[in-house]
Amino acid sequence: MSDYDYELVVIGGGPAGEKGAAQAAYFGHKAIVIEAYRELGGACINWGTLASKTLRESALFLSGFRTRQLGEGLNVQFKADITLNSFMHRKNLVQRREQERAARNLAASWHNIARMTGVARIVDPNTVQVTCPDGSVKKVRGKIILVATGSTPARPKNVQFNDDNIFDATTVLEMKQLPKSMVVIGGGVIGSEYACLFNALGVKTTLVHPKPRALDSLLDGEIGEEFMSRMRRDGIELCMNESLPDATEDPAAIVSENGQVNVKLKSGKVLTTDAVLYALGRDGNTKDLGLKELGIPINQYGLLMKKGPDPKRESPDGFDPITYQTNIPSIYVAGDVIGAPALASTSMEQGRLAMCHAFGLHYKTKLAPILPAGIFTIPEISQVGKTEEECKNANIPYVVGTDKYANHGRGQIIGDTEGMIKMIFEVPSGKLLGVHVIGEMATELVHIGLACLSFGGDIDFFIHTVFNYPTLGDVYKYAAYNALAKLNKAREAGAKP
Repeated sequence: MSDYDYELVVIGGGPAGEKGAAQAAYFGHKAIVIEAYRELGGACINWGTLASKTLRESALFLSGFRTRQLGEGLNVQFKADITLNSFMHRKNLVQRREQERAARNLAASWHNIARMTGVARIVDPNTVQVTCPDGSVKKVRGKIILVATGSTPARPKNVQFNDDNIFDATTVLEMKQLPKSMVVIGGGVIGSEYACLFNALGVKTTLVHPKPRALDSLLDGEIGEEFMSRMRRDGIELCMNESLPDATEDPAAIVSENGQVNVKLKSGKVLTTDAVLYALGRDGNTKDLGLKELGIPINQYGLLMKKGPDPKRESPDGFDPITYQTNIPSIYVAGDVIGAPALASTSMEQGRLAMCHAFGLHYKTKLAPILPAGIFTIPEISQVGKTEEECKNANIPYVVGTDKYANHGRGQIIGDTEGMIKMIFEVPSGKLLGVHVIGEMATELVHIGLACLSFGGDIDFFIHTVFNYPTLGDVYKYAAYNALAKLNKAREAGAKP
């Protein structure tokens, strides 16, 4: 320790950095977190996950969108005019509380983690140079370095971003007024979430996506089609199979003129709107970090490459995808900076795992093999395990059970009669293969399926479990009953000589 200032130097104070530092410090290893921004939390708290989800709840509440079905048969007045201040107020409040929580976590007596604000650069395997806000330069030496610098929205050269009406997923949080119309470029998670959010606020919203379906490869096909149908019905205009020309084809694909934005698509179609949100892709925050100079491979998007033979995503000298150790033994990586799945939940666990390996803490040795996905669109979507398409492609015999929220008192109570669950079971074992939910509380409901998948459970778990009434959890039982009849028929057919 005499050769080092700290046993652990963490670059980045987001989910991966905070939890990685806390993991090491909890077991007695002296740590420091270096963060370029004045507050902890990274994109998750300050510009991404937490901010957008809080805005979603505010939009649903202020617009009356969530409670519109509760007004059936009643004389209910919903807010017609929503100010930007009222929209942003709770987002700012939740952000501040989470920033304070992260700071308390590092400062807690059982952690006692030091903090430094500044821009970091790794100059050798154990030394980080930090340029502080006042211009001073300091060097910090650590036995272990954890790179958890996160990612930022991609910014193509032919999109003329500004602070008024052409935004990315970070700057959209600083918009000065709600537009009357908006075009969202990119139907991935971020784009789809924001398209639903602004539509709920009464903004005339158009979603442009290069694939036939938003959230294309992320969702089970049936759930994906249901989501597309719901977006259309709620008034979102969908421009699928459309994309921007690249910068060589058109150096000014999205430009602002006289307070309006013109969006030129590859097909030749031009969209005119009040505002644009570009939400297609994110780049790793590795510029000027010094990793390339140390021989740590980084791809064209600034993301660290994992060890493997695929030259597009991997490198023989890439980081170990189990331990998160790079080809420089003292340097570890975690979080969005290493690419998919780039979820706050997995980033936290990657940070913990990396530090368990670095300091020989053997109780946590690998990431959980089954990961849930939660998408905070309107309606919410969540899934865990296999999709129906994956089962077909792998020639896995299966049956499907579905159930609607409308069949349950709780669905009627909360006013969501269109939500649904889809469960996939293996034939003939009845083993659960996947769970897919679309509707209110989908991101919470999915954890019941996650637990069952994690212990290798089967259809009997749901058939025999007693769920509270009236709750949405009961949809599991009735979806299982729906699948049971099909499963029994398949078993009988398979048993015939």
